[in-house]
Amino acid sequence: MSAAQDFNVAINGKFLSANPTGVHRVAEELIRALQTIIQERGMPPFTAEVICPSDIRRSFEDGLIPMRKGGVFTWQFWEQFDLPFLARKRLLVSLCNLAPITVSDAITMIHDAQVYLTPESYSPAFRSWYQFILPVIGRRHRRILTVSEYSREQLALHNVAPKEKITVIHNGVDHMNKVGVDPSIIDRLGLEKRNYICALANTQRHKNISVLLKAFSENELASCKLVLFGAADRNAFAQELGVEAPANVVFAGFVTDEEMRSLMEMSLGFACPSTTEGFGLPPLESMLLGAPAIVAPEGALPEVCGEAAVYADAFDPSAWSGAIARLRADEAYWSELSQSGKARAAQFTWRKSAEKLLAAINAELLDMNSAEQPITASKQMSA
Repeated sequence: MSAAQDFNVAINGKFLSANPTGVHRVAEELIRALQTIIQERGMPPFTAEVICPSDIRRSFEDGLIPMRKGGVFTWQFWEQFDLPFLARKRLLVSLCNLAPITVSDAITMIHDAQVYLTPESYSPAFRSWYQFILPVIGRRHRRILTVSEYSREQLALHNVAPKEKITVIHNGVDHMNKVGVDPSIIDRLGLEKRNYICALANTQRHKNISVLLKAFSENELASCKLVLFGAADRNAFAQELGVEAPANVVFAGFVTDEEMRSLMEMSLGFACPSTTEGFGLPPLESMLLGAPAIVAPEGALPEVCGEAAVYADAFDPSAWSGAIARLRADEAYWSELSQSGKARAAQFTWRKSAEKLLAAINAELLDMNSAEQPITASKQMSA
């Protein structure tokens, strides 16, 4: 951890104290990509540090953007009470939806508008907190970032922030190229190459996994398996959604990145039937690894996947069973989708994303310092 220095940008590191999620991955990959840019350029026009609570569970090893622990609270209390003091007189950058509401010199990434679009996917306490705090952040902070044009439209529609105040920074997906493989999970789950579909084990309503359970109940897919990885198990789907999983559904539980890569690479494809998505990273990860994505034409999925994915009606199980059956039966069709998916996914890199974040930070710093003298070399980052 660094000692306190003359930094003019503070990055909110609260996410480092929580179990990693997709949103947290975005923050980590953006910070790593920023570190690469700093290493290459040596002296960007700002100095940054990651400020985090004392109970962090992981950290960045590089140190190009240093880290500093501080504060007495944890969780939301740390973010709302400690962080504003620790980041005072600096531009605060938060990348995981939430940020202090008492600051104004801030850039915050809000990934989606799901608490407005599908409130039933969240607990009453969670959605009430988000529906309260997001518009406050959107009103008070200098700039709002989000991950797709779709999310930008929805955040503006639900009065979180005006469109002109929201900048789109797509996620990258090239982190999957750095992940190793662990093919032992294939044998452990009793799977056959290209005879199973991957999807998320998630019971949130908007993830819509119930349509896949119904599709795999049809005779057309009786000899194919659906592999669900994540927290939810067979009982969770029955109790929370009232849908029984057929025998050809395999619950893999939590998997490592290496296991997930192996599952995706050897699969027939990845299914994402969500009724709304702010971005849709898992299908893009699968596409990069050569496994076609079957997605619903909803939310940001068409924006992200383009013409390189198979589309199926979110509410029609037969559409899903038919699309999956065609992938199994038509080798040329599968190969064409595999190649087009790789090409599409390769366009989404964390380097491109970090460059846009860098531009947003520079623009707000310039605005903050427009009436002051230029930032001197003593305040610049040394490699």
